[in-house]
Amino acid sequence: MARTQIRLAAVAATAALALGVGAGTASAGSAEIPSGVALYNGLTMLGCQNVDPSMLQVCGGLEALTSDDPAVLTVNPFTTDIVILGAGLFPDGGIRPVLDERLRTGFRLAQEYPTARIIVTGGVPQNGRTEARAMGDWLRGAGVAPWRITEEGNSNSTVQNAQFTDRIFRERGTTGAVVVSTGDHVQRAVLNFRQAVDGRIPVTGVVARG
Repeated sequence: MARTQIRLAAVAATAALALGVGAGTASAGSAEIPSGVALYNGLTMLGCQNVDPSMLQVCGGLEALTSDDPAVLTVNPFTTDIVILGAGLFPDGGIRPVLDERLRTGFRLAQEYPTARIIVTGGVPQNGRTEARAMGDWLRGAGVAPWRITEEGNSNSTVQNAQFTDRIFRERGTTGAVVVSTGDHVQRAVLNFRQAVDGRIPVTGVVARG
């Protein structure tokens, strides 16, 4: 199926979810959703977009986030932000392999959705360079337009990544967020971000791949 057809199908599926058709039953990779585009990339319970602390473990166990493109980004690539989470730098300020994986996945999304804005988040400087600055430099070096990139370089944990990034969301009217990270971390990070936005906007995640 051509990429345009896949995206159109994802739009239709998302509209169906918004209208309540099959709500709570669609999941990434299901027969209703074309391969390569995930409705909410693993979301099986709408209630998990507004996560009470008591529901963290339940919601985390229900979702199976993937490397597929989320339909929330396909439907609105203008005010849905791609958020790439930082990881510890080498002592000289260089990028470790785990962060390189996150950046490559974020860059892939940035290329596929050239109007989407990108937020890189992470402090913990090494050799005078924050994770956010290192990520911003990487993306600019890869050819991403500087105006698309916002650096949040004050956070020291995933919870702070979410809280400080939400301030950016509020300031510029973000309507959805796609969190990019590796392995099991993306699952926890998505829940942290959903808590930070308090159900105001949809948040989903993409698992970084090498």
